[in-house]
Amino acid sequence: MEQLSLFDREMPQPLAAKLRPTTLEEYVGQAHLLGNGKVLRRLIEQDQVSSMIFWGPPGVGKTTLARIIANRTKSSFIDFSAVTSGIKEIRTVMEQAEKNRQYGVRTILFVDEIHRFNKAQQDAFLPFVEKGSIILIGATTENPSFEINSALLSRCKVFVLQALTAQEIKELLTHALKDQRGFGNQTVRITDGLLEMIAVFANGDARNALSTLEMVVLNGEMDAQGAVTVTKETLEQCTMRKSLLYDKKGEEHYNLISALHKSMRNSDPDAAVYWLARMLEAGEDPLYVARRVVRFASEDVGLADPRALQIAVAAYQACHFLGMPECNVHLTQAVVYVAMAPKSNAMEVSYNEAKADATKDLAEPVPLVIRNGVTGLMRELEYGKGYQYAHDTDEKLTNMQCLPDALVGREYYRPAGMGEEAALKKRLEEIKAWKKAHAAKMKE
Repeated sequence: MEQLSLFDREMPQPLAAKLRPTTLEEYVGQAHLLGNGKVLRRLIEQDQVSSMIFWGPPGVGKTTLARIIANRTKSSFIDFSAVTSGIKEIRTVMEQAEKNRQYGVRTILFVDEIHRFNKAQQDAFLPFVEKGSIILIGATTENPSFEINSALLSRCKVFVLQALTAQEIKELLTHALKDQRGFGNQTVRITDGLLEMIAVFANGDARNALSTLEMVVLNGEMDAQGAVTVTKETLEQCTMRKSLLYDKKGEEHYNLISALHKSMRNSDPDAAVYWLARMLEAGEDPLYVARRVVRFASEDVGLADPRALQIAVAAYQACHFLGMPECNVHLTQAVVYVAMAPKSNAMEVSYNEAKADATKDLAEPVPLVIRNGVTGLMRELEYGKGYQYAHDTDEKLTNMQCLPDALVGREYYRPAGMGEEAALKKRLEEIKAWKKAHAAKMKE
């Protein structure tokens, strides 16, 4: 719960707090939710807000949006932290909310990091949400499906907030330089390119970007007239990052991830580790790199070495737990492993070919033999008639048709001969030979 001390008035506010938007018109980002005609904007404008969960990465405006909703709907706003509060504090707040309700005032209870509450603490909100004493707005960086009690989650609408784009963050930075609450009252000389670098380094986090801007301005070179000049060297010193990564249009970002991917595909661990280091030391988000390695593990390695996916996912989890710089060794381990692994692109090829047929023939009916006849009418219509249970056979195989009639004989998965997929290739050939032989016997 937000508490004030006698000294709060003396403490200077960070730039992000000074510039916190107070209206939807000032709010930047989340156009998929707050654009004209979008669902959340309509709920706010029509004053039909109910309990909800905001799920998204840090610095995308979850708290700010909750405050805007409270102002727009003329509700009492209580800022509650799951990190510092327990059952006792919840009950105190609920008592206040109940008094507000008796006086005809709605209470919006904003719970930051709601996933940190245990089951008992989350359950404490339930009766008050159900009877309307509070409108609960929870914020979380974790998947609500796993972190929020199902009973509470069922009473809340989940809205997914997305990381801000570099362009949106640049707009915020430009506004901060012009707004009198920011640096509008002083002359700050900073190039467009440096603003773009800050925007990209922030990785979708507006608070991070504004903090960086504030730091570089405060550490910039001031002339006799009080004008501040921010140089590239100042930015590098303040962010502790070398200027190796992004050019003005961000093209180098894509060049480097392409270089990493193609080095791994070419089984060149030395080049792969070099490009990995180039990205990480320039400030790239390790989770972004980890996601690309996870994709590579199936796109370019696949079943030639199934363990590649396990190692890539484990590296992603390590990056999530530790962050930089500690997770650099985990990413190196994953990058080297997938670079050295035998290669197969059979997973991507098979899916893309199946996707082409699936999108072209969306109405192809499921064969009756593999439909589930769970009602009498379905059984009368021959759902499941002739179904063959593979486990009832010695070979654990049947020649039952599973593809739609129009696609019979189509082959999507064609295993390569590398690594463990060589054994799968042999096994698939045996299966197809068995089915062919038994299909011939059925015709005799």
